[in-house]
Amino acid sequence: MANEKNLPYAVVCGGVNIDIGAHSFAPLRDRDSNPGRVELSLGGVGRNIAHNMRLLGVPTYLLTAVGGDSRASQVEESCKELGIDLSHALRVPDGRTSTYVFVGDSDGDMAIAVSDMEICKKLTPDYFASQLDLLNGAAAVVVDANLPRESIAYLVEHCAAPLFVDPVSTVKAEKLQGLLSHVHTLKPNRIEAELLSGVKITDDATLYQAAQALLDQGVQRVFLSLGGDGVFAAQQGETHLEPICKAEMRNATGAGDAMMASLVWSFLAGRDLAESCAAGTAEKVAEVEKGIKEGTLNVFDCSKFTVGGETVTSFLAIDTNGDFQGDEGKAITDGVFHESTLRSAPYFGLRIDGINELNNN
Repeated sequence: MANEKNLPYAVVCGGVNIDIGAHSFAPLRDRDSNPGRVELSLGGVGRNIAHNMRLLGVPTYLLTAVGGDSRASQVEESCKELGIDLSHALRVPDGRTSTYVFVGDSDGDMAIAVSDMEICKKLTPDYFASQLDLLNGAAAVVVDANLPRESIAYLVEHCAAPLFVDPVSTVKAEKLQGLLSHVHTLKPNRIEAELLSGVKITDDATLYQAAQALLDQGVQRVFLSLGGDGVFAAQQGETHLEPICKAEMRNATGAGDAMMASLVWSFLAGRDLAESCAAGTAEKVAEVEKGIKEGTLNVFDCSKFTVGGETVTSFLAIDTNGDFQGDEGKAITDGVFHESTLRSAPYFGLRIDGINELNNN
């Protein structure tokens, strides 16, 4: 697999969910009905990481499990649209495709969530053994801790590609105890880092101690998410503390998954620790936000790409009759393709010259 940036392929091993998100209009009141809005979307740590990696141009396989229900069709159609290769995924005819329900407060942060991910137990060491050629041929393999512990252990012991591991949550991070010796990159948050390092983080000194304890277990790089305090990156003999980028938060769900995707992309692009930690990103984010708000920066300027050798002047993004062809919703105005205003990632409906598609057959 190759793409327009000549990057080799990556494999993500982890969960995919149907996400049902409820967002309260006002601060949540316990044990009461809270007015708000409810939305359905595709999620799951593994899928989210794969999604973001595709947006960064990385050819990506997703090794996951889907059931025999209608929700599996939603997953497959979305992944096809995004260019995520599901050809090696496990199909479980009598299984339930994972579903994740979360409630967000009025400030956009998650208040509580419930996940039905029993199907992930089907992602056994035997399944990953059957995919070992694919895994060993990858330039990077991402593992999320939704996998069974024995499967994580198998990947740590047998996968030759650099491993990027996301602990997912404090409960699931427990599975990683004693399995970090062959991990290239670990991306924990503060609580997960305390659990895995055995060091309570209370100040800068203990932050350094926790990171060093993880490196001493064999991890090559640690990117410790500190929430509003930024990101602490460490490898043997080198550390960086980067402040958080000031931005308007709409929804915190999936933010860590986007970060993991950027770490994989940085690794494939040959970036060092400081560059991977996004030094200077705060200034660049401010510049980009300013340009978007002022209308001076457009994500998809139609003058910058061609389709079939010609400039695109019109495109209908919404399919209303199920034939996979847009029949309404003008996505191009004033020479700009407004890719996110009508549906999820509609730009993958355009076969842009110079971009090689994944083979999903």
